[in-house]
Amino acid sequence: MPNLLAMKVEVPALAEGYATLSRIFDIADLSETERQIFLMTNNRLNGCFCCMAAHTTNSGMKGVPEDVMRNLRAGTKLSDPKLDELRRFAVVFNERRGWPSDEQVEAFLNAGYSRRTMLEVILGPSLKVTSNYTNHIAATPPDDEFSTDRREEPVHADAS
Repeated sequence: MPNLLAMKVEVPALAEGYATLSRIFDIADLSETERQIFLMTNNRLNGCFCCMAAHTTNSGMKGVPEDVMRNLRAGTKLSDPKLDELRRFAVVFNERRGWPSDEQVEAFLNAGYSRRTMLEVILGPSLKVTSNYTNHIAATPPDDEFSTDRREEPVHADAS
């Protein structure tokens, strides 16, 4: 059993909520790379190095480009403008607690995303609050299979 889930077993409602949000986010109209952009950005901004390690390892197995994951870990610009706008929106959404400005919403929509997508991405921070905050409180160690991807990069927001 992964360390994160083992911590949540003590509180079945927390485990069920996490599992349910995770399943729902997986069926959103986002690619695996787009989902990871939102999840990894929140992992980084929330300072959850355990989740960053797990997502880095799992994303590689799911075909997310290595350069995307490297840039997400560092909080730096992605080479694809549409994906980078999603990253920027994830930063804004996290830092402004769900209050993007009209200009930020317009930039997101102009990048080719829809209002539906904007609402679907709300699931990402919800999922990450559940796992990141659990890891903070429980001091969850990364699972052995993720240890090679465990690094404690500085947490910073680069929305540019």
